[in-house]
Amino acid sequence: MKKKVAFVCVHNSCRSQMAEGWAKKLGSDILEVYSAGTENYHEVKPLAVKVMEEAGVDMSSHYPKLLSDIPEEVDYLITMGCNVVCPYVPCKHSEDWGLEDPSGGPIENYRITRDLIKEKVEYLIKRVKNNEI
Repeated sequence: MKKKVAFVCVHNSCRSQMAEGWAKKLGSDILEVYSAGTENYHEVKPLAVKVMEEAGVDMSSHYPKLLSDIPEEVDYLITMGCNVVCPYVPCKHSEDWGLEDPSGGPIENYRITRDLIKEKVEYLIKRVKNNEI
């Protein structure tokens, strides 16, 4: 059975969306993937979509979601580094990745964040497969 993972930040417009994209691409065999935010936002950041497309991940159909749009309980809750009190979702394991938000910065910052998230998602998938978390 697949494990449910939720990637959460404030707006669900950049980092958590990238994490969702990577997890779906790299871990669809073992993960049921969600992302959400704590506040409404009108779009996924266009530069986030662009840099993920550069890496072969299609996020063109992604849109910001709220915590109420995802399952009430997940196996793994990953927060992105909220700079506020991170949201609580019932889960078996949670961790905060403490990633800087590239929003408002140059495209290179988005690329750096994209690559960091890919590494973290790959490590998460490895730990899930090895029953380490």
